[in-house]
Amino acid sequence: MLTNFAIKQYAKYRYNYLNKLKPQEAQEKELLKLIRKNENTKFGKEHSFSMINSIKDFQNNVPLRTYDDFWKEYFKDAFPYLNNITYKGLIPYYAVSSGTSTGTTKYIPLTKDMLKSNVKAGLDLLTYHFINNPNSKMLDGKSFVLGGSTDLVKEAPGIYSGDLSGITTMTIPWWIQGRYFPDKKTALLKNWEEKIDKLAKMALKEDIRMISGVPSWILIFMNKYKEIFTEKEISFKNIFPNLEMLVHGGVNFSPYYDTFKNLMVGSKVELREVYPASEGFIAMQDKAYGEGMKLMLDSNIFFEFVPVDELQSKNPTAHHVGNIEKDINYAVVMTTCAGLWRYIIGDTVRFVDTGNPRLLVTGRTSYYLSSFGEHIIMEEVEDAVLSASKEIGKQISEYSVGTLFPKNTEELGGHLYIVEFKGEIPTQSELDTFAEKIDKV
Repeated sequence: MLTNFAIKQYAKYRYNYLNKLKPQEAQEKELLKLIRKNENTKFGKEHSFSMINSIKDFQNNVPLRTYDDFWKEYFKDAFPYLNNITYKGLIPYYAVSSGTSTGTTKYIPLTKDMLKSNVKAGLDLLTYHFINNPNSKMLDGKSFVLGGSTDLVKEAPGIYSGDLSGITTMTIPWWIQGRYFPDKKTALLKNWEEKIDKLAKMALKEDIRMISGVPSWILIFMNKYKEIFTEKEISFKNIFPNLEMLVHGGVNFSPYYDTFKNLMVGSKVELREVYPASEGFIAMQDKAYGEGMKLMLDSNIFFEFVPVDELQSKNPTAHHVGNIEKDINYAVVMTTCAGLWRYIIGDTVRFVDTGNPRLLVTGRTSYYLSSFGEHIIMEEVEDAVLSASKEIGKQISEYSVGTLFPKNTEELGGHLYIVEFKGEIPTQSELDTFAEKIDKV
């Protein structure tokens, strides 16, 4: 069983190892390892893997692909029995994704090698926490993972599909099971209201040291305590006095930051942002909040980055960690230990550090406004809304933005913002100021 002492020793070793890694060398090693393992798969033979000995060879032999490309060319006819098609062996799991780029359901292959890669990412998460907090006793309690239903669909004998958090719950290593919350029976609940109600009451009986989940889900969970403790201030200190780490990811945290800071008052909670995807774990925060997330360099995944402006061109430039640049909006491309090769996942990022690759998520390739050639990405919209809300001293629950097309040639086009504010509705004067600030930003 993993102990605080054991993880501290591992953290020191792992941290020193990661600091000595040479990014390009480490990434090329991961790529060639994947190439050698899959030379005899259908995909490997069709793309002459036996002749590939460098990143350049790989980029010349293998074109960029989307999920639809993989589905039509390699997955559709054989699904769910993908055996030695794009990866060595039989694919045992599929992470079902909502398909935010296309709106269609995606079945993302998930191998045992990828499960190991995700466990490695989890250990790195602990590594950074214990390095930053040498007196931590986080493993004395339980880690609360607030995810979707763990109910899996049996696609065929030995082959299952479902939510990634569900697959993770059902396959967690034995040495962490005793510190994992909730139990599988509760995690299986599909009714969200029933699940939140039960989890809130059950969690009070546990020594919760870490909470992980999407920010909006965590807030829904914490709001449940307002019903339970009508006369008690709701904060992490009051509800979970031993809580050390709050792990969040999946969305831009900036709109939630102030709300969570209020919940954290008086506690020893540390924020830690992660960047997981159905296709594989990409990066995690290793320093202070806002300084970016460190790219996973040795997790059996090879990364490339294509400038968003070139994504629709016939021959887009694909960068790797050896030649990325700061402050350029890149589309993320992944080659994984689950049989995805030069796969465009639909996310966009920009690097704040290239020597020790550290990035910020800027949005989705499909989430940008360019009806009039303005090329506004999601990060820019979020920054504008956040700045405008601070200008009038209001907090935002949710918002949406779209295009206003001109009704005649004499009018100018624009953007329509639909905003849900917390608390009292802003006055007309405040709304005017809000709109003016967005236009300026």
